[in-house]
Amino acid sequence: MERFLQNTKTSSKLLSILSAAKKRMILEEMADAIDGYNMVIVEANDIDMKYAQENNISDALKDRLMLDSSRVAAMASSIRQISALREPVGRVLDGWHAEAGFKIEKVSVPIGVIGVIYESRPNVTADVGALCFKSGNVAILKGGKEAENSNRAIAEILQGVLQKHGLPKETIALLPDSSREGVASLIKQDKYVDLIIPRGGEALIRYVCDNATVPVVKHDKGLCHTFIDKDADPDKALAISLNAKCRRTGICGAMETLLVHENIAEMILPKLKTEFEKEDTELIGCAKTVEIIDIQKADEEDWHTEYLDNILSIKVVADADEAVEHIAKYGSGHSDAIITENHTTAEQFLNAVDSACVYLNASTQFTDGGEFGFGAEVGISTNKLHARGPMGINELTTYKYKIYGKAHTRA
Repeated sequence: MERFLQNTKTSSKLLSILSAAKKRMILEEMADAIDGYNMVIVEANDIDMKYAQENNISDALKDRLMLDSSRVAAMASSIRQISALREPVGRVLDGWHAEAGFKIEKVSVPIGVIGVIYESRPNVTADVGALCFKSGNVAILKGGKEAENSNRAIAEILQGVLQKHGLPKETIALLPDSSREGVASLIKQDKYVDLIIPRGGEALIRYVCDNATVPVVKHDKGLCHTFIDKDADPDKALAISLNAKCRRTGICGAMETLLVHENIAEMILPKLKTEFEKEDTELIGCAKTVEIIDIQKADEEDWHTEYLDNILSIKVVADADEAVEHIAKYGSGHSDAIITENHTTAEQFLNAVDSACVYLNASTQFTDGGEFGFGAEVGISTNKLHARGPMGINELTTYKYKIYGKAHTRA
């Protein structure tokens, strides 16, 4: 571990001075390599999918794990999008002349060595590797056991391109000790590692936050809500709610709780039930909800639960204020939405809900770096400091001050 981390630190220094043009060229070659080895990645993923099947991993998690030819092609496309983004390093963020006469520039620079701990989704290996590379950072990647073969195949393809250009393979590398002990060691290596980003289950996030000495930007659970206001367009409400829950139930931007204004509950809940039943969604609801539609009653724990499955909690609320209060009590600060045609209510909701992403008349499943124009994201940060929401290349930089003097001395 010590030797590996020393090599990552050396790689960080080399990468920080790499030109924007060179990084773009290497990223384009990485994308071509992913395309060229498409079936190699799919075959490696087949092994992981067999493991998932044998170990009774949930369908939602298997969906996150699965790579077919089109998903691998999408990984390559994401790398190309990242390559084409504006160079994040060396941007002058601000500049001025101090009273003493010297010039000050605030300039973006890489963070350094970034450790990312994640589960299930092997496309993260390519996305994070490319985002870190573009922003001048070394990526130490720790994926889940269930994606071990997929992650290794992707990492080796990216490393092959790096080595072709004389860069150390540790520039984008899997953590050599993937055990719990290896993770425990990594998150305390503040001599070598500058940032840890955990993205995964609640237990993983809590463990890293409680034990790390390296700074942490957490990708916490996505307990996302959608509120259908009394002034909502019913057709929009049905379409958005179905997409927010059912498009992909196992992602962090999937809606877990639907809040419905009491004035339209009797009209819209039966329609919602009909449409969700077509998607085989298991519905559970508050006392008012079960009086209107025949579903199981929710308990207190349901409002706290990120299902990551085809299950939805429904609660009838008196108004937008109660919806905001519910989200404040049970939400995770990830993504929440309101469906309404009332501009005043919409703005009050958007301003009052303290989440990284707040939506008007749109699905919470849009919380994604690619959809935001970032190419991909390292994670969806639920922190408030340094980065919030989808973390793209600009959130993987910090800054320093360059001071230009002319024999200035301080009195």
